[in-house]
Order: sequence, then C-alpha cells, then structure tokens
Amino acid sequence: MNYTQTLEFLFNSLPVFETQGATAYKPGLERVAAFSKHLGNPQRNFFTIHVAGTNGKGSVSHILASVLQQAGYRTGLFTSPHLTDFRERIRVDGEMIPKQKVVNFVDKHREKMRELELSFFEMTAALAFDYFAQSDVEVAVIETGLGGRLDATNIIVPVLSVITNVGLEHTALLGDTLPKIAAEKAGIVKKSIPVLVGQSDTRYDAVIEQAAAAVKSRVVYAQHEFACEGQEATAGGQRFRLRRSRDGRSFDLDLDLAGTYQRHNVVTAAAAADLLHEETPLTISRRAFVEGVRHAAAHTGLRGRWQRLGEAPLVVCDSGHNPQGVACVAEQLKATPCERLFCVVGFARDKDLAHILPSLPREAYYIFTQAQGARALPADELAAKGAIYGLGGEAVADVAAALARARELASPADMIFVGGSTYVVAEVL
Repeated sequence: MNYTQTLEFLFNSLPVFETQGATAYKPGLERVAAFSKHLGNPQRNFFTIHVAGTNGKGSVSHILASVLQQAGYRTGLFTSPHLTDFRERIRVDGEMIPKQKVVNFVDKHREKMRELELSFFEMTAALAFDYFAQSDVEVAVIETGLGGRLDATNIIVPVLSVITNVGLEHTALLGDTLPKIAAEKAGIVKKSIPVLVGQSDTRYDAVIEQAAAAVKSRVVYAQHEFACEGQEATAGGQRFRLRRSRDGRSFDLDLDLAGTYQRHNVVTAAAAADLLHEETPLTISRRAFVEGVRHAAAHTGLRGRWQRLGEAPLVVCDSGHNPQGVACVAEQLKATPCERLFCVVGFARDKDLAHILPSLPREAYYIFTQAQGARALPADELAAKGAIYGLGGEAVADVAAALARARELASPADMIFVGGSTYVVAEVL
C-alpha cells in the first residue's frame, strides 16, 4: 500500500472516535498492552510526561515539548486529533513522522491489529511509541485521547503526570459530574510519581488527591507555584509576567501563541518544568524554559489556537469546542475591538449546546455551518438551536462557503471568528 491507501485502511477499517463518536470508543488497556508487547514494549525505552485534562492539554503538551527540545533532549510528542495531516499527531523534535514509516508500520502489523481488534487511537498510540523508540527519543510528551484511566496511552509509566483541569465533556463516557470525570482523569496517576494539577477547583481537587494518596503520589497545584501578574499582546503572540511563589522572583516570558486563556497553560508549563528539573533525571534551565516557551508553536507546529488567518477584516480561528473552552473563546471575543463581529461556527452532534451557546456573544451575526463527517450537527439544526439563545444569522452547510459568506458581509474594521469544532477549524487552515 502507498500512504493514501494506508490512511484509507486506518480510517475505514478501525473504529475512529473523531468521525464515529461514542460507538468507536473502546475503553480498556488490554488490547493496546497486548499490541505493545507484540512490538517489544517500545514505550519503556524513553522518559515520558503524561498530560490529561478537559482543556489546555494540547497547548501544555506542545509547550513542554518545545521546552524539552530547547533543553537539548531528543523529544517525542504525541497529540490528537490532527487538523490537516494525520502525521501531526506524532512528532520528533517538531518534525512529523515520515509517511513511509506509517506505511511500513501498518504493512508489518496489520494482521495483528485485526486480530486484537484495535481502535484507530490504540493503533496510533502504539505507532507513536514504536516510532519514538526507533528514533532514539530521550523523552516524550504524551497527551491522553479521552479521559485517562482507560485511555490507550495509560500503559506508560511517566516521570510526571499532569492534569490541566476538569470540565464537563464526554459525559456519556466519563461521567456526568466533575468528580466522576476527575476520577477518570486521575487514573493516569502512578505510584510515587508526582502529579501536577493546572487549575485547582474545590469541586474536584479532593478526588485527585485521594487517587494520588492511594498510590503515595504527591499532588502539586500549578497556581500555588506560579502566579501570572501581567499579560500583554505582542507582535508575535503575547508576554507574561510570572512570579514564582517560593522565592518571590518574577520574570518575563514571551509566547508565540495568542489567546488570553494561554496564561493558565503557561503557568502549568512553568510548574511542570520546575518539577521535571527538581524531581526527575531531566535538567531544564530557566533559559531553556524561557526560550522553549518563546518558540513553542515554531518548534512544534501547534495551530488552531486563537490563530490569525487574515487582516482587514481580522479573521481568527480557535478549536475550543466544549463549554469551558468556548467560554474562554467568548471572553477573548468580547475583549477584541471591532465594529461588527461575524461568527462562523459548527459543532459536533454530541456537544452540550445548552451549556455552550449561552456563552457566545449575542451581538454577533452567526453563519452556522457544519464540518464534513457524520458527527457534525447539520447547520440548519444548529441555527435553530442558536435562535433559542438569541444567536441570529443564517445557515451555510459548507465551511469554506460559510467563511466566504462572512468575508462578503464584513468590512475591513470587522472581525470574523471561525470555531466550535476542531474539524471546522481544520477546513479553513
């Protein structure tokens, strides 16, 4: 098979959560553990940092990978989903896995994948571990796919576990309350391995602390270690003023990503870097941290986070897609000066729109759309739901056509926002 045929096999023969939703979700570690054993347990050949959370885990993973690269380590990065290229999920020092490596892996192990009835995500995680081992990676940042306890990535034994935050998402699979979801995410905590919590919340802190205590692991809260004292936009992203709690020292930190919500992720990354430096075999200097954050997107290829796509009118996209994420985006929209705001938005069918749509600005004009794929909520249905919450506009089923319609309506002083779904964003990049 060539690369295109290989991807067709993977997407058509294995259960894919991104396109099929809950029917493709295959919880449990037995299959991926058996497949990794078949591969020689490649995940044991390098240090790992495990990152879970409802929001921010992708940004934190990319920032940490950039910092580790800057510190001189050959660094693997496994994230999901991808935007425009499957290979975005698996990177070594920022470079995507070569197409031929994907082809060779699937050709060699296709029958075993079928025998074990792997899901698409289980196969992808195993491919990442195998490629990292073959590439002599020294450390890898591994982002969970969904939850934590039963996620395919949870066969690793990391040097640090990170839970960025806990919000209501995938409630049918993870639980319908924050404590239940927190318990699933806390499933990544391993014996005597420190766990860092990005955003403390009295509604779920105790759940994580109990899980950690059960395996004699220490819980560290990022916001107790660092405080963000200032934040301002720069030409290349934004600048933060961080203060380290233990010694009161402050320092400036540039990030090549926009979005005010990144302050939480930068604080989490700062606390993670300190823990890695002080409690693991990894060495991360302050200079490596500062330079790694400065070039996070450049080093790792991160896209789709408050990303500018055009000027006059300003066009911005963001992949936030759950209540917490969309609320952060809405806050940013309200703080961005413009004459009129046009929002091109689409959501998956399974999203909790009753807790998402009310946070969006009512003064905007909405062009409701839908990404390709069966999981997308039809644009006309979304428009009807939006009207319930005072969101007026029109429905344009094709994403590219929806953006074109927004451009047609907007003047140079206006703003166009594209988001609601990773897959909507992918179609405009």
